[in-house]
Amino acid sequence: MQYELYIDVFFLVNFMMDYILLMLLRKMLACTATHARVIIGAAAGAVLTCVIIVVPFPWAFVKLLLFHGVVNVIMLKVGLCVEWGRPFVKAFLFLYVGSFLLGGIIGFLHQYIRTGSLFFALALLGYCLTSGIWSLIEALIQYNRTHCVAVLFWKERSCQVKTLIDTGNRLRDDKTGKPVSIIRPDVARRLGFFEIPENSKELHYIHFHSIGKSEGKLPVFEIDKMCFTKDKVEILRPLLAVCGDEMDSDSYGMILNPDIYFGGNGKI
Repeated sequence: MQYELYIDVFFLVNFMMDYILLMLLRKMLACTATHARVIIGAAAGAVLTCVIIVVPFPWAFVKLLLFHGVVNVIMLKVGLCVEWGRPFVKAFLFLYVGSFLLGGIIGFLHQYIRTGSLFFALALLGYCLTSGIWSLIEALIQYNRTHCVAVLFWKERSCQVKTLIDTGNRLRDDKTGKPVSIIRPDVARRLGFFEIPENSKELHYIHFHSIGKSEGKLPVFEIDKMCFTKDKVEILRPLLAVCGDEMDSDSYGMILNPDIYFGGNGKI
């Protein structure tokens, strides 16, 4: 069986697909490679693919190894300047993840767009959808990293509260140096904070300042423990500050100091 191959069309199709795939991979890896490098990497991949197709090889698996071993490696090194080691392994795996997503979306759209002349528009649409899906995945991952549910225990009371892990919150107690998290008044009310007498030793104040607002004082008290349901982490005797109108969000009831959750490194 013989096939007629138009090498110029084959090159153009491969170049565009390689370019789209490298652009998608650049987004996935948050890579700083320029468009010029991506174009050069896509062109190199397309040229090598054409050479491998045209040159006869006695064994089919040799071409398979060249496609997946040589071509992909050169595309990553030339187009994205990925370093050897763990970054390269990650990029290599993401290359196939991106190919799988892009190929699946293009295959799905091809059912409804059967005109061959619209292939490039179809590929571009596939890239936009794949990029959008990846952005959504990244947003969900980031949300899960910065949001969690905590259960606060104090005396005979407890309450569950949605929590924002905020790297901008670096409040520390002036006396002990311990990190301080901030809760809304309604959360403090559920814990019984407002039942503490003004002159009680359980209550003291810390200074704070925020962007666009003058310095002030926040009441601070120590609870028995704080538990995080997601990671099953338990913090004993943490400090909580009660805000006034500074925290106006209804989506969370506590701004967690990351030094409490991450042991002082603040990494999210």
